[in-house]
Amino acid sequence: MSVKNGKILTIFLVDDDPMFLKSLEIDFLNQNLYNIETFLNGEDCLSNLHHHPDFIILDYLLDGIHANSMNGIEVLDKILAYNPTIPVIILSAQDKIEVAVNCMHHKAADYIVKSETSFLRINQIILSICKQQKMEKIIKWYMDRL
Repeated sequence: MSVKNGKILTIFLVDDDPMFLKSLEIDFLNQNLYNIETFLNGEDCLSNLHHHPDFIILDYLLDGIHANSMNGIEVLDKILAYNPTIPVIILSAQDKIEVAVNCMHHKAADYIVKSETSFLRINQIILSICKQQKMEKIIKWYMDRL
């Protein structure tokens, strides 16, 4: 986790729906805790991974702007190949169990169906992952000293 510009976390938001992306960005910015970077496609997200995001919220389809854009699973795989420790939460309008299972098979941190409660669920997942990572850091610190 990093602190940049007085903010606790850097989060990348990736969605090909500009209205949904802007609404999600506003929700995060209103909390005044996060550095937010937004991307309308996976390719732009990938080219900015050197900014070291703490979390990535990624749309599943990503086909709204360019039909030949990478889909969310392809982007997820490339993100994790670049840095397997970045938690990637997949967002989608798809409410099929097969889609969720596929995302988890590709090592997504979680899968959320887009709805009125998406932002609340994302925050709960981020908090849970932060708690988990803190515990792992404490255990590693302790074990290194034995």
